[in-house]
Amino acid sequence: MHTFNVNDMTCGGCAATITAAIRNIDPDATVIADPATKIVNVESTLPASSIADAIAAAGYRVAE
Repeated sequence: MHTFNVNDMTCGGCAATITAAIRNIDPDATVIADPATKIVNVESTLPASSIADAIAAAGYRVAE
């Protein structure tokens, strides 16, 4: 499981955009994006860096 802090995820629309971006690169990924905590948990066979890149490509910044 990969966990990402996405501080600019502020609403359900943001969560849906991030989820879609991750599923675009891994259709089998399990994604739980919670705008209240600004945390995205992803169960995927892809490396964390690939998922972080997908989140960034969707327009969101992953906190270090």
